[in-house]
Amino acid sequence: MPTNDLALHARALTKSYGDTRVLDGLDLDVPRGAVLALLGPNGAGKTTTVRILATLTAPDSGTARVAGHDITGARALVRSRISLTGQFAALDDLQTGTETLRMMGRLTGLSPRDARARAGELLERFGLSEAADRLTRTYSGGMRRRLDLAASLVGRPEVLFLDEPTTGLDPRSRAELWDVVRELRTDGTTVLLTTQYLEEADRLADRVTVLDAGRVAAEGTPAELKARVAGHRLDLTLTGRDAYEALAARAVHHAPDELTLGLATDGSAAHVRALLDELDPDRTAVDRFTVRSATLDDVFLALTGADR
Repeated sequence: MPTNDLALHARALTKSYGDTRVLDGLDLDVPRGAVLALLGPNGAGKTTTVRILATLTAPDSGTARVAGHDITGARALVRSRISLTGQFAALDDLQTGTETLRMMGRLTGLSPRDARARAGELLERFGLSEAADRLTRTYSGGMRRRLDLAASLVGRPEVLFLDEPTTGLDPRSRAELWDVVRELRTDGTTVLLTTQYLEEADRLADRVTVLDAGRVAAEGTPAELKARVAGHRLDLTLTGRDAYEALAARAVHHAPDELTLGLATDGSAAHVRALLDELDPDRTAVDRFTVRSATLDDVFLALTGADR
């Protein structure tokens, strides 16, 4: 894809802290108006990637362009076109919701009148109008998160970085935030989302990049990545530790405490029967089995080795 069609374009990014290599030649392409989910275990380099692309941290080497501008040679232009919502809501507890958004509007260069109008628009959009004049310290966790995201959108950024935005939220608040991300994509905003919730990436992302040890382990649409691991998974609960150890090398998912292994399958009855006959010809190793569709959890565990 031509680089002018890309909201994010990075090549060979590296970053080390002391002797620890956090990013090791990262390449990244995100089309304009797309949602990219960045997945990986703790320490994979997700937050470092966000900080570099948001011009908060300089890479040791490599290049990147965000919203068409170089992150090192045109930092001010990049910053004028992006916004970042971190893992924790950054709010002043002594301000009301309205005051928070009006302040952000003035900081982004809006006139007092336009800042007031933008604040009212966002408070309504995020379902916070009734709490607009309350101090933010009285807000619930979900309300604080929505206000924090609203503050990130005051300047209408072209690119929005969301670094684990739903961490600690209850299921209802998480679902509300998912709706907001879908609206942003509809409006043409490019979103880079880091998350520990695989279901979140599956539901929201146009494409997924899996990081492991600072490198791209895999990338593609959620459907493509799931097909890469397996269309379906055959979960076997074994009769004992010896049976588990004998079959572990064949598995894409491991749960040693439950003596359960997951194996790739196309889901057809013929393939499942053939696998069972091959793996347990004497019918003494497998206690029970379940067939289910593959998920991004399977992709994550298979590609990062996180369950081993």
